[in-house]
Amino acid sequence: MVVYGVALLSACMLAGLVVGDLLGILIGVKANVGGVGIAMLLLILFSDHLKRTLRMNALAEQGILFWSAMYIPIVVAMAAQQDVVAAVKGGPAALIAGVLAVVLSFALVPVIARIGQPADERDEMSEADAACALPLKSGE
Repeated sequence: MVVYGVALLSACMLAGLVVGDLLGILIGVKANVGGVGIAMLLLILFSDHLKRTLRMNALAEQGILFWSAMYIPIVVAMAAQQDVVAAVKGGPAALIAGVLAVVLSFALVPVIARIGQPADERDEMSEADAACALPLKSGE
């Protein structure tokens, strides 16, 4: 029942927006503060609670999982777009910080990929990478 997923998603989104607006008012900012994040947390908490209390059947669970999988990337992309517009208007410091964060994240991908692997498996991967490299002729 995909409808249950849509209902839960919309309820969490509305609650997150209301709480985000209230947080903005409380701290004196004319913006929604964390509403998207609050909505995602609510979606995770409510769907987990429904699973633990066994109040949903398999079809309802599939609908909720489908919509939660669709919701998170879309809303994060929308929030990121707003952040980029604000950063561009804010000046070069925000742009430099954003570019450095992306470059650092890309550089850390191989390091994070090796976490949790046994040392002998890492050595085998290094040897396999070396074997795949094309040999260079002298003078090239």
